[in-house]
Amino acid sequence: MYKTAAIILSVLTCNTVLAQKDTLFNKTLEEVVITATRTERKLGNVAVPVSIINQKTIQQAGSQRLRDILQEQPGLFITNGFGAGVQLQGLNPDYTLLLLDGEPLIGRTAGVLDLNRLTVGNIKKIEIVKGPSSSLYGSEAMAGVINIITDHTYKKKLNAGIRYGFGNPDQGWSLPVGNNAFKNTDINIHGSTTINKLGLQYAGNAFYLDGISFRPFSKDRMPQPIWRITNQIQANYPFSGKTNLNVSVRYAYDHIKQEFAVSNNGSVTNSYGRETNQDINISPVLTHQFSRKVKSTLRIYGSLYNGSQILHFKEKPDSVYQDEFKQRFYRAENQTDISWDKMTLTLGAGYTIDEARSTRYSSLSSNKQNQIVYGYAQYEWKPSDRFVAIAGVRYDDNKLFAAAFSPKLAIRYKAGKKLLLNASVGRGFKAPDFRQLYLNFTNTAAGGYSVYGAIDAVTIINEQQRLGQIAEIKEDFYRLKELKPEFSTGINAGATYNYSDKLSFTLNLFRNDIEELIDVRQVATRINGSQIFSYINVKNAYTQGGEIATDFQLLKSFRISAGYQLLFTADKEELKSVKAGEQFTRDANGYSRILTRSEYTGLPNRSRHMANLKLNYENASRFFATARFLYRSQWAVANSDGNTVYNSNDEFAKGYVQVNISAGKELKNGLRLNAGVDNLLNYQDANYLPNMQGRMIYIGVQADLLKRKQN
Repeated sequence: MYKTAAIILSVLTCNTVLAQKDTLFNKTLEEVVITATRTERKLGNVAVPVSIINQKTIQQAGSQRLRDILQEQPGLFITNGFGAGVQLQGLNPDYTLLLLDGEPLIGRTAGVLDLNRLTVGNIKKIEIVKGPSSSLYGSEAMAGVINIITDHTYKKKLNAGIRYGFGNPDQGWSLPVGNNAFKNTDINIHGSTTINKLGLQYAGNAFYLDGISFRPFSKDRMPQPIWRITNQIQANYPFSGKTNLNVSVRYAYDHIKQEFAVSNNGSVTNSYGRETNQDINISPVLTHQFSRKVKSTLRIYGSLYNGSQILHFKEKPDSVYQDEFKQRFYRAENQTDISWDKMTLTLGAGYTIDEARSTRYSSLSSNKQNQIVYGYAQYEWKPSDRFVAIAGVRYDDNKLFAAAFSPKLAIRYKAGKKLLLNASVGRGFKAPDFRQLYLNFTNTAAGGYSVYGAIDAVTIINEQQRLGQIAEIKEDFYRLKELKPEFSTGINAGATYNYSDKLSFTLNLFRNDIEELIDVRQVATRINGSQIFSYINVKNAYTQGGEIATDFQLLKSFRISAGYQLLFTADKEELKSVKAGEQFTRDANGYSRILTRSEYTGLPNRSRHMANLKLNYENASRFFATARFLYRSQWAVANSDGNTVYNSNDEFAKGYVQVNISAGKELKNGLRLNAGVDNLLNYQDANYLPNMQGRMIYIGVQADLLKRKQN
């Protein structure tokens, strides 16, 4: 069934740069984007792969959290370890920078920033830039950038909405109320006004979810209530026609009840407790237009994140596991844009302080800090309406590491009325984070394994060996040394073809070569059998493939959008050993034999094939209906045949098809009604997609309260 679905989607499409467009080719290219160049540019003048998810798409999909909407975009794979992360072009969530109104979000666990923390209630649009963006954004942008842009309009309005969902993961269907129903409720309020020249805006969201987890060796589900609250206040004051100040303050809070069991090294640990996350962001932005050609922007940003987890053990009632993580991020940056008739020069410089305290880093009282001074420049040349060239470079002077240069070159050429060609090459980098440097963490809730940061790992393990606590030293222990930054060279080349006013195609081919990839490896084993891990630079890897998307206005009220990604990955050293016949596997009878090149599957946790299909109906009476089909092929999850590489004889998560449907109508009195079913086929995978909810039915209503009052 899954292979058939993939073939159907592939035929309908034929990988993706433009996502869920609100209009077709010509009007879409007029849409303004910011993230790709850090300046406002029409999409038709942008030379790097960019996707735009607009507010209308988010509303019609009935999405609640950022994860819900990103999982439906072509070429984006949602991972499930330590929350919902996002892969871009086959690169892990560590390498994708997530921005909120142009400022970085913090509070990652094992490199993953959980997309479930972010509501979509007041999002105006989401811009996705694929490929190395370090030339503009620095570390963590090696795979790309996802910029969540909230509504910044200050006209008088007051909107409120509520969505109620229900389901039963065991039975597949459920009544809206009752003890057997797994429920979720999402409440939004969004208002703005202007007092003299002062613009004010408030957006609030309250979210409740009966989350689920899977007990090992059982199909029973346990509800784990999750509360999430988000408040954002924005103020805008134009001092004059040339000077404008915008201040944004955001506060988010999560409370998650936890009860789960973890199996490790033959033992099962049952625990229960709670997790909380608090996130505060403050961002004043001062913009001054010196002249028609010169504009300067000063951005001050502060972000505070506190994460806390407390667990009790059923087997040891008196034992408690407590994990505290506090991160502080401060940044001051100035950017100046200078424009001529055919040229634009962007210059920027800034200073960043990143601090972290954690029980994972020896002691909560020990403050780890990194400071970065950086500067960047970008030159855009547009000699005609047919040709755009962009060159850029960024320099980062990192306190903990040597300086890094990140260059970029991109071109876009209009080959005719119907065809646009684009190509880009960029160099990205990612500095080792606090976790990889300073971690000193023993997980008593999962069998007692330990992870040590690279700076102190050798000292700690040598001391444990002196005390007679170490049973075995692994080969990778002798490779522990000072970590180097990871680098990536990314190449993208593509085309957009406008066959007619109703049909367009977009193609993008990509290749990312990663050097000094940081990997976690087991470096020792204690006498009680628990493992010790640390971080080393071990891999030179690549990801490559292609994305294609199509958008077809079949009828006046009916549209089809589809996308497909083909992905190949490899550890270069592993691939070299496979080609040399140095890797072995086992046949059906258990006998050892040489592994063939075709059996090597590359890096784990990547799907070779990903596809999506969206059917959208919308008529003049403001009724809409959508059906979205998502396909993911299998992905390697465990090395089970005894060699050192991932191949077709190892353990894989099964591919799957997920179907989401929604419908709604906007009434003249300011009410908008919507209903739908997420995960219509009720697909679930207890082992490899533990956070995927079963079938969930929902109904919702949104009201323009001022419009209703006027009526």
